[in-house]
Amino acid sequence: MSETFDSIVIGAGQAGPGMAARLAASGERVALIERDQMGGTCVNTGCTPTKTLVASAHAAWLAREGERYGIMTGPVRVDAVRVRARKDAVVLASRGNVTRWMENTAGITVIHGHARFTGPHTVAVDDRQLQAARIFVNVGAKATVPPVPGIETVPYLTNADVMDMDVVPDHLVILGGSYISLEFAQIYRRFGAEVTILEAAPEFLGREDADIAAQIHGILTGEGIRIEVGITDLSFAKSDDGISAHFRTAAGRDVAVTGSHLLVATGRRPNTDDLGLDAAGLAADRRGVIPVDETCRSAQPHIWVLGDANGRGAFTHTAYNDFEIVAGNLLDGEDRKISDRKPVYALFIDPPLGRIGMTEAEARAAGHRVLVGTRTMARVGRAVEAGETRGMMKIIFDAETRRLLGAAVIGLHGDEAVQFLLPALYQGLTDHDILAMTGIHPTVTELLPYAIADVKEV
Repeated sequence: MSETFDSIVIGAGQAGPGMAARLAASGERVALIERDQMGGTCVNTGCTPTKTLVASAHAAWLAREGERYGIMTGPVRVDAVRVRARKDAVVLASRGNVTRWMENTAGITVIHGHARFTGPHTVAVDDRQLQAARIFVNVGAKATVPPVPGIETVPYLTNADVMDMDVVPDHLVILGGSYISLEFAQIYRRFGAEVTILEAAPEFLGREDADIAAQIHGILTGEGIRIEVGITDLSFAKSDDGISAHFRTAAGRDVAVTGSHLLVATGRRPNTDDLGLDAAGLAADRRGVIPVDETCRSAQPHIWVLGDANGRGAFTHTAYNDFEIVAGNLLDGEDRKISDRKPVYALFIDPPLGRIGMTEAEARAAGHRVLVGTRTMARVGRAVEAGETRGMMKIIFDAETRRLLGAAVIGLHGDEAVQFLLPALYQGLTDHDILAMTGIHPTVTELLPYAIADVKEV
């Protein structure tokens, strides 16, 4: 016999719990299904644990750099077991908060197990049959492993597996030059590992403007991380010393690198392959994405897809915004769309990159004449005082309307400082509007107007 609910939410990641809570608050009976751990990728193998490791790595780096600040610490030793224990404790607390929230919210029934559609309105979880008028899919994504010759013959880690590591590798080889790989590269380099990044793309961080990418490249290589881009003919094999990677460099040299550990960070695929989508009258594309409209609604008008699975954003904050869009439209009578949100994200190396809106290259490709203002972090008082002058600010305006198009800050507090400009981006403010604002001294943010004051057409 089927259990009947008003709504079914599949997945307890970033969007699922919020969606379930809002529906329950409106008086609905809601089934929330999770096959693994409450909180999804962000809480368990993504944002929460990685930023905890970033903090531990920063502590190790700062201890080694103490002499620059007049602080004499002596030899620094990283206890990887305690680092992992700290990370696990933070994750457990966060997961527990989500679990208690869902289990103690009236109107929500939490069901653990793997959900599969058995019809447009029905879902099976093990031997339970559920049905509902509306269904919300928030299933997250998993790491992908490319078909590199020999990779199946060697042990490797993904971004999830590496979370269970409680040793510092002698030499960590990372396949992929993505944002995920760069964070892990710096974490383990600061813990004391030798680190090599192997990237097939011809450019380092091709998504970023060349000047921003160069700053990031300099930060990482300056800490001793080896970065190889444009590699070809890659293969892996076991060796007496660990895992050997053979490849041809961009300069045409045949090279072999042997690492103690291999981390594969080459992309992620939505967890849609085993959802039984055909039974629901849906289909995913070759990337595993379920197509949706501007309101996250699928081809079946009673099924919404949020987060990684809809292909409209690969971040925790975009998944949560999907929930806000759907809840606003369904429950609050709003008219919200995915296209209303501006691109924003960060790269959480140390110091971090914060990016909003368009890059210079994207603005030009969209037909804008651009004004660009830059300022090195060496000219930012707070950065000088903190002893962290690596990086730069870059701000882009339309040359005709003088409205803000985008900005990037790579440097001390860059992920926070750049968000000072978000209201200006959403409200269509000009450089003159922003220059009229007064920031707090001494902060990184207060120097953004100085970069804006120097804008010029380039």
